[in-house]
Amino acid sequence: MKIGFIGLGIMGRPMALNLVKAGFSLTVFNRTRSKTEPLAAAGAAVADSPAEVARASDVVITIVSDTPDVESVLFGSDGLFHGAGSGKVLIDMSTISPEATIDFAGRLAEKECVMLDAPVSGGEKGAIEATLSIMVGGKREVFERCLPLFNAMGKTIAYTGQSGNGQKTKLVNQIICATNIVSMVEGLRFARLAGLDIETTLKLVSSGAAASWMLSNLAPRVLAGDFAPGFMIKLQQKDLRLVRETIQKIGATLPGTELAYELFSEAVAEGLGEQGTQGLINLAGA
Repeated sequence: MKIGFIGLGIMGRPMALNLVKAGFSLTVFNRTRSKTEPLAAAGAAVADSPAEVARASDVVITIVSDTPDVESVLFGSDGLFHGAGSGKVLIDMSTISPEATIDFAGRLAEKECVMLDAPVSGGEKGAIEATLSIMVGGKREVFERCLPLFNAMGKTIAYTGQSGNGQKTKLVNQIICATNIVSMVEGLRFARLAGLDIETTLKLVSSGAAASWMLSNLAPRVLAGDFAPGFMIKLQQKDLRLVRETIQKIGATLPGTELAYELFSEAVAEGLGEQGTQGLINLAGA
């Protein structure tokens, strides 16, 4: 099975490298060509366009920032669509609009190309260690055929149902992540304001009912003054925007999510967007 991979950022690069390590033949593309160098050094071929990747591959994986980016990669002037053909599979591992995902899958079906939506959770660490959680929507038989690929990149892989369900499941994940980050930031702020020893407080609350992935993985980085991104504030804000757009169509409200969206939006406006999500603590008044 020949694999194409498009999007070699914080998450995509280690995911693609893990596929090479697992023995898959890869053709890669990235808009900034220099980001393909680690993959080329590992033995991957480098293409000049998404269409070229599609022509060289049986399965193409994409992981880019937002819905318009996926649409451009798929349907732009030299997009995947122009190199797609019968029986080819696209796996989009970006986090994008569920509604757009369903539309993209329908458009690709015009060329008898099948799409899975398979967003991931676990951050840069999970991408490097191949321990990502992967939530997959689309045709079950295609999911089962692609399981060896998912197993090379992740640890918890689940089929969630029809096209778009992977993206909807990821938005559930992002609601919980974002509100947990807000809680972590406020807890650490309170501990400082109350004059507590932060290290001792973090150790205690991380081993009790307040334990969370955010406390265990991000709070120590806050204490160390490390705001390098495993997942950027601007991407968390984008994911919360997708939640808002989806929930507005349903006609419901999520007040905790709305608060998190406002705080992450303010952080982006204050120039913190490139920081890791733990950098929310640097927002004045957060």
